[in-house]
Amino acid sequence: MENLGAMLVPIACGCILPIVAILSGVRKKMNETNQRTQIVLAAIEKNPEMDIEEIMKKISHKPRLLKEKLLTKLLWGCLATLLGICLIGFGIYLNVSQLGGTNDPLTAVCFGAISFVVGITFLFTYYVGKKMLAKEIEAEEKRVTTQE
Repeated sequence: MENLGAMLVPIACGCILPIVAILSGVRKKMNETNQRTQIVLAAIEKNPEMDIEEIMKKISHKPRLLKEKLLTKLLWGCLATLLGICLIGFGIYLNVSQLGGTNDPLTAVCFGAISFVVGITFLFTYYVGKKMLAKEIEAEEKRVTTQE
């Protein structure tokens, strides 16, 4: 019976938690869509001659610009790299001070190395994307400024 309790925690974290997260995301999108639909229906009821496309443009989400997407990659790259460096340093500290026994320092270093590599990957994709998409970003900025 003790083993059952120890097995339920990883099962809940590995199976149930992701399902709940996905369902809550889907439910949020459905609620947003329903709210937009109600707004459009109310506008049509009040004024049937109103331009529906114009209303939809005003209430729909603006797509993220390429520059915003690249800056998000830079942010996550910096955060993950810094977290990786901190975890590796913490693992080394535990190993040197003999506070963590035999497994804890290795676990911290492994998670730190994984986080560090993920961060470096985000930074790499930021710099490569910045070089490759420079012309597209410039054209997108001109298009956005002319629309406003």
